[in-house]
Amino acid sequence: MAVTLTQAAAQHVEKFLQKRGRGLGLRVGVKTAGCSGMAYKLEFADAVNEDDQTWESFGVKVIVDEKSLPYIDGTELDYTREGLQEGFRFKNPNEKSRCGCGESFHV
Repeated sequence: MAVTLTQAAAQHVEKFLQKRGRGLGLRVGVKTAGCSGMAYKLEFADAVNEDDQTWESFGVKVIVDEKSLPYIDGTELDYTREGLQEGFRFKNPNEKSRCGCGESFHV
């Protein structure tokens, strides 16, 4: 499987990479946090590590470390704007539950 971006998410990442002036793509992973145990983390990647998996969506490279991959494999990352709220939304088929505040999830 893979971790992918929607066209809206890819366009948003591409704009930020251009504004930043450097970067290979978007690093997507998980960290231990929150009420449910795990939280998503996003950062711009300047390098690909030996244990990383990479995919490309709409011209943007998505990079995932091997420890995070089992928790987010098959995830689609979207970028949405609803009223005053905007941000990335994770559509993770592995997610079993999410905490009430929406900041963390459980697999």
